Amino acid sequence: MKKLLFLIILFFAVYSVKAQENSFSTKALNDVLLTNEEVEITFFEILDLYKGKTILIDIWAGWCSDCVKGMPKVKKIQKKNKNAVFLFLSLDKSTEKWQKAIKTLNIEGEHYYIASGWKGDFCSSLALDWIPRYMVVNPEGKIVLYKAIKADDERISKALNN
Repeated sequence: MKKLLFLIILFFAVYSVKAQENSFSTKALNDVLLTNEEVEITFFEILDLYKGKTILIDIWAGWCSDCVKGMPKVKKIQKKNKNAVFLFLSLDKSTEKWQKAIKTLNIEGEHYYIASGWKGDFCSSLALDWIPRYMVVNPEGKIVLYKAIKADDERISKALNN
């Protein structure tokens, strides 16, 4: 009986993690980010702006050497996937440093600043443990790639083209 109970608990634990990897939590959706003009917007509102489109989410920061090294690869992905929305979510130390990094690296796409930071609801709900972090959301709003940490991860191209 104990084994059966353990298996049931294990099943639901695994299922809940898989469900989380397919959609964003309520906490993540309600977290407040900032636009380029430093206007507050929830992550839900951001996703709603691009509803019906494939979205590549790049969680990055200008101070992150892996993020900076991966940016040329992201730009190549952009050239091959002109119909996808490229959503850059920054964890820079300040909005000034964020804006400077966008200009210095000449990053084209949709830019938002994660005001709550690494320990806020958005990042915590993703169990963010490394940046860059790439995710792909399909036109139906489902997360089809939950975690990639290298821009040349072939799963990114597959997710963008499915």
